[in-house]
Amino acid sequence: MAPVPPGIRFLASFNRDQWYRAFTFTLTFLLYTSFHLSRKPISIVKSELHKNCSQIMEVQTESIQLPRLHPGQDCSWKPFDRNNYKQLLGAMDYSFLFAYAIGMYLSGIIGERLPIRLYLTVGMLTSGLFTCMFGLGYIYDIHSLGFYIFVQVANGLVQTTGWPSVVACIGNWFGKGRRGLIMGLWNSHTSVGNILGSLIAGYYVSSNWGLSFIVPGVIIAIMGVICFFFLIEHPNDLKTASAQSSAPSNQKLHKSWNGVNGHKDLYLQYTPAAKAQSWDTELLLGQESIGVCVPVQQVVVVKSEAEPSPISFMGALRIPGVVEFSLCLLFAKLVSYTFLFWLPLYITKAAHLDAKKAGDLSTLFDVGGIVGGILAGVISDKMGKRATTCAVMLLLAAPTLYGFSMISQFGLGPTIGMLLVCGGLVNGPYALITTAVSADLGTHKSLKGNARALSTVTAIIDGTGSVGAAVGPLLAGLLSAQGWDQVFYMLMTADFLALLLLLRLVRKELRSNRNRPGVAVEMKEH
Repeated sequence: MAPVPPGIRFLASFNRDQWYRAFTFTLTFLLYTSFHLSRKPISIVKSELHKNCSQIMEVQTESIQLPRLHPGQDCSWKPFDRNNYKQLLGAMDYSFLFAYAIGMYLSGIIGERLPIRLYLTVGMLTSGLFTCMFGLGYIYDIHSLGFYIFVQVANGLVQTTGWPSVVACIGNWFGKGRRGLIMGLWNSHTSVGNILGSLIAGYYVSSNWGLSFIVPGVIIAIMGVICFFFLIEHPNDLKTASAQSSAPSNQKLHKSWNGVNGHKDLYLQYTPAAKAQSWDTELLLGQESIGVCVPVQQVVVVKSEAEPSPISFMGALRIPGVVEFSLCLLFAKLVSYTFLFWLPLYITKAAHLDAKKAGDLSTLFDVGGIVGGILAGVISDKMGKRATTCAVMLLLAAPTLYGFSMISQFGLGPTIGMLLVCGGLVNGPYALITTAVSADLGTHKSLKGNARALSTVTAIIDGTGSVGAAVGPLLAGLLSAQGWDQVFYMLMTADFLALLLLLRLVRKELRSNRNRPGVAVEMKEH
């Protein structure tokens, strides 16, 4: 007999549950990739909304350009043509992120009480709608600041359906073993979405920036439809489906009358698909109806256990570590989202590049973020110390940011290197807290197996982080008017504060006994 190829042996080693786990991992990865893909275009389009009118860039003849709908508007897009354009762009970012932060607290609570699949589907479809609406502002020549602010607020609210839903789903499928590595790999969807969003937006930005929003909006809406048809929320859903499919399609109750000792005896006959293991005879109507009997075949009764009640907001805050990690994420996400929304514009001004080239270059920050998130997960699994891993990366991030602000003036090569390093150190703690740490805390032993709490805990942590995500880009818009150095000082201060907030947990981890590799530290009650 010919030997089985190694690839086939590898595939055969996967059982049914592992296949579904891999499928859920891939699907949720793609679903949240589309969320970030739809958020990224605004950072690419900023440099197109406000141009340097004295240095209008010539159209490159070698590149394929789509026909412009508004050829007469060679300069900035009203109302962003004013001198305070940075404040206006910052306000637009703040509108999205503030609505996102407020909505996140509500989203986790609502998400616990609704089916994840339906909740996520509705959120993705409406997010696609509002993302397209922003692009339609170009198509229909809309110059009202109020219109763009409204779209950003609405989109920020509906996008909060995404994160608690996908984290709860992935947390249901994967246990604590190697959770840091698995979620480090999975969380790269953030950077992958940013990269794809930059490339799509960059392709259209110079010719028709409306399509920079419309195309991502259509993509996230399509992914919402896929979510509706294919997402499996919990492994128990498979067991329920299997039990239902194994039940007979032709279950019937048959009445038969037989004469026994002159009596008419009523028998109810049940014919399930499963094999009968025993037959019992029970009285149908009690002692008074002697002789009226039921031959009872094996009946499989699925015991319906009461579903755990959703955890309260204050109950989630009392879980050890939730408050510290939430406040730490506030400052860590402030730094990450400032880069997300302002890095392409900074590169455009500092390196004197056009919007497309600056957008392409900014993707290196996200590449570094992928590596950083995976490394943070692997290291924290190996050490069993999530807080310590985050603290070390935050400690290294602050001086690296200062170096980036200096070295970006010395040419393209050093800038590329610092973008990769900064991306890893800035996004590593952010990725670890929003995934593995959130899942650890959402399944903490104090919850006694209440898996429904995971959505609320995740929403509290990410919602608090989103407050920082809203404040960071707004401050960047205000401080950049005084020079970009002020922005980098603000980012370094935020990293330092994030580090301080973790010191108590770091001290507890270092005092604790060495944990087994691959097992996260259980933070005890305090």
